Amino acid sequence: MSTMTTKNSAFTILLVDDREENLVSLEQILEAENRIFIKATSGNEALRLILRNENIGLIMLDVQMPDMDGFEVAHLLKANPKTKDISIIFVTAINKDEQNVLKGFEEGAVDYLPKPLDINVTRAKVNVFEKLYFYQHELRKAVTDKEKINAQLERFMYVVAHDLRSPLSGAMGLLYLMAEDERVKESSDLTEYMNLATGAMSHLSDMITSILDYTRQTEMQQTIEAVDVHELVKLTIHSLFAPPHIRIEIDGKLPVIVCNKLKLQQVFQNLLTNAIKYNDKPEGRIQVGGTDKGEFYEFYVKDNGPGIAKRDTDRIFKLFEVVETAVVNGKSSGIGLNILKLLVEEQGGKVWVDSVLGEGSCFFFEWRQ
Repeated sequence: MSTMTTKNSAFTILLVDDREENLVSLEQILEAENRIFIKATSGNEALRLILRNENIGLIMLDVQMPDMDGFEVAHLLKANPKTKDISIIFVTAINKDEQNVLKGFEEGAVDYLPKPLDINVTRAKVNVFEKLYFYQHELRKAVTDKEKINAQLERFMYVVAHDLRSPLSGAMGLLYLMAEDERVKESSDLTEYMNLATGAMSHLSDMITSILDYTRQTEMQQTIEAVDVHELVKLTIHSLFAPPHIRIEIDGKLPVIVCNKLKLQQVFQNLLTNAIKYNDKPEGRIQVGGTDKGEFYEFYVKDNGPGIAKRDTDRIFKLFEVVETAVVNGKSSGIGLNILKLLVEEQGGKVWVDSVLGEGSCFFFEWRQ
């Protein structure tokens, strides 16, 4: 006998006992508004129902049954990858001696309830397993959502990097031709500027190649290495060619951490690029630093730019959101800070900003060490 359901919001409990009156009694004890009960009077019937219903969150399993006892049912469930994670509570009239308890746990039980049942204890234990079931469900959903976001991010990165490669190759070719011009060779200033430009182009080309390589790899294949963050930030600053009126400084010595270098570089490059692009002061100042917080290192990028209104400090990290500062100072896609947020949250950290309108902003982000 059974009651089948496909409702994911309810907590489905399978009751297994060879005596009908025990099933009725147990259902009455556990009955609640958000619960659905499936009942089986034998081990074989229980196995059939479990395989047909993916929403079972808990099995209340009688030990003493003819043909197939509770220990055998539990053993078969734990041997099947599809059913091995379902919680099982043994309901038994057997003396709760050490030998039987150990056998039950070896076969996959997570708890025991002795007959005759104590109503309050039975309800309390099932309530705990119900909460655990929904916590696990939310955790699995969060993991699935994270995987979807990561996949979308990687596809976006691939498209952008792929589309940038062709015009960049053309620009590099033109620079190399210009470098061979006699007028350039005769001027030491022009030669120096040309070398800086070709160096920046080469660095950008390497970054695009790295992004393309990254998007072709799975999460497990991505390179994790010891990264000298101080040198990484110095190279990033050098490649951005800030205008002469903007000074960028590193506060103290940044650490060496084990992580994916490309992802961390993307975060710093995004924050530094924005700090340079939107700075509206005659003398722009940008500071980069951080603090060791144990499991995470808390980095910051601080500027004396236009600042951000308090109402916008959370909104700027949402996809395609553009605040007034970005509109006034130049076009913004509203994508960069959202990608930054995804990269930081992928590490288990968080990103936030402290800002005073007209005085500047300080962006903070946590990166796992």
